[in-house]
Amino acid sequence: MGAYLRATPALLDVVAVLRDTWPGETWGLAVCEASGRPTGTVYPLLERLERHGLLSSRWEADDVARRGPRRRLYRLTGTGTAWAGSKLNGRRQG
Repeated sequence: MGAYLRATPALLDVVAVLRDTWPGETWGLAVCEASGRPTGTVYPLLERLERHGLLSSRWEADDVARRGPRRRLYRLTGTGTAWAGSKLNGRRQG
């Protein structure tokens, strides 16, 4: 991770949702709903986390047995999980 990521309240809310689903995957709109943050906040944060190697994503398979467009699924990486733990522990203390 080359650049510093500022741990804003919105970022910490998103990371908490992702950590709570780890090692599973979740999609962006579910992160929005669980964090209480709007899509215009969540999706740029997801992209930033992925760019820094803290998050990985993949497109849902085409043959999913549900209606609607494919979802992009997100998951914290091992590094992201450790980073999330340190940031969220600091959040509880301060």
